[in-house]
Parts: sequence; C-alpha cells; structure tokens
Amino acid sequence: MKITIHTDPAFSGTEVTINCAYLTPELEKIIAMLRMLEQKMTGIKDGEIHMLDIAAILYIDTTDKKTFLYTMESVYETELRLYELEDQLEESGFLRIAKSCIVNVRHITSLRADIDRKIRVTMDNGEQLLVSRQYTKRLKERLGI
Repeated sequence: MKITIHTDPAFSGTEVTINCAYLTPELEKIIAMLRMLEQKMTGIKDGEIHMLDIAAILYIDTTDKKTFLYTMESVYETELRLYELEDQLEESGFLRIAKSCIVNVRHITSLRADIDRKIRVTMDNGEQLLVSRQYTKRLKERLGI
C-alpha cells in the first residue's frame, strides 16, 4: 500500500482519496475507521447534553431500561435503545457481546476463557465484561481467533 500526503495551507479542510483496483476487506476497514473519526453521539450527564466521539466510547450497556455510554472518563445516558445503537455502530467497530451490552472492539485489551464457554474481556479502562455463549463465536470471528 502506498500512502501519499500533500499539505497545502490553501486547504480549509481535510480530504482523503483512495485509489485502488478493487475494494478489499482491508480497505473497507480503513474506510470505516475514517468515518468513525468524524462520527459523534450525544450523551446526557448531570442534565447536560455532551457531544461524544464514537471512537472514545468503550462500551454501551443497558440497565433498568436505561442505556449508558461508557468512556475512559465518565458514563453518559442516551435515549437510544441498544438495538438502535447496534445497527448504527456495527460498521464503526462495535459488536454485541451480551443481551444488554455492545463493545467497541478496538478498546478490548485482553480475552480470557471463563466458566461455561463464556469469554471475559478486559477493556482499556480495566473493566471486565462477560461475553455470553451465543456471542462468543461472532467475537472470535471479528477478532480473527
């Protein structure tokens, strides 16, 4: 892969152009990561609405019919349902690991086999989440293991 970067003070923004013979899975991942850099999501904390970079979200969890967005720094509530977020964020590196949890695969630091064929994942912030049996195969496929 050849990477060429042109800088020009006359440009007011950034433009990325990809020239290729055909679209490969590797290129599709690169495109998804570039799109994720620009995506924002709103989260509510202490009555204030915050704009969050999707890339900064570690995982999303539902408890007592409320959905929460977890970042390294804080926890935010969102009005969206988990299934809505799953659809929106699938191409941005998120994957459902349990009935009530979606993780950003890029923030997983380690995996460990657990009881009953489940997997315990450790996130960048040190939190451990349990992957339900029905989702372990998809996680392994996504991570290439």
